[in-house]
Amino acid sequence: MKFAFRIFCAVLPFAWISQPNCAGQVNPAFPTAQNAPQPASGSTAGTAKPTSGPDTGKDTGKPASGATDEPYVVGALDVLDIRVWNDQKLSGMFDVRPDGMLSMSLIGEFRADGLTVSELTNVIKEKLTTVMNDPEVNVQVARINSKKYYIYGGVYRAGQFPLIGKTTVLDALADCGGFKDFANKKDIRIMRGTQEFRFNYNNVIKGKQMEQNIALRSGDRIYVPE
Repeated sequence: MKFAFRIFCAVLPFAWISQPNCAGQVNPAFPTAQNAPQPASGSTAGTAKPTSGPDTGKDTGKPASGATDEPYVVGALDVLDIRVWNDQKLSGMFDVRPDGMLSMSLIGEFRADGLTVSELTNVIKEKLTTVMNDPEVNVQVARINSKKYYIYGGVYRAGQFPLIGKTTVLDALADCGGFKDFANKKDIRIMRGTQEFRFNYNNVIKGKQMEQNIALRSGDRIYVPE
């Protein structure tokens, strides 16, 4: 009798551990290999998560990944919005003269034509350091007057157009009000100085001869024959 009682006492705790609870789950008091926590799939103990490449903190001056536009170059007749922090007298709208020069109070005249906005900002800051400590300058192009392209011939809105950012031939033709009824869209010509480029609108819009869809430069002339 005593021997049978001892066996019952020894078996009872194990029976209690494996008894399902009210949720139908095995009691987790003593985890088994089945209900023990498992490492996340693909993880490796003691291995740190790899980080991205080093950040040099340097501004390369290049557009962000995927961008294609080059920095804007200031030209004659452009209108600039120049703001000098905490100095309203030096801030305002400034015209770049036809000779490419810019004039500001305290620092006089200097050349703006041919400089990017970033380069012009640095020039102004450098000149202002002679009259104030650590100047903060912000330059924005308020109106582009120096860069233009032209469209002639069989379009509804011919004339000159401002060249703002990267503009392809297809972009330019989308802004001229459409083609006239008898326009020859297969033999459009782009004149750039002594160079001439051909553009077949019907093919390009179908994804063919995409190399013809060149980016325009200031002074380019597009002619649509009728």
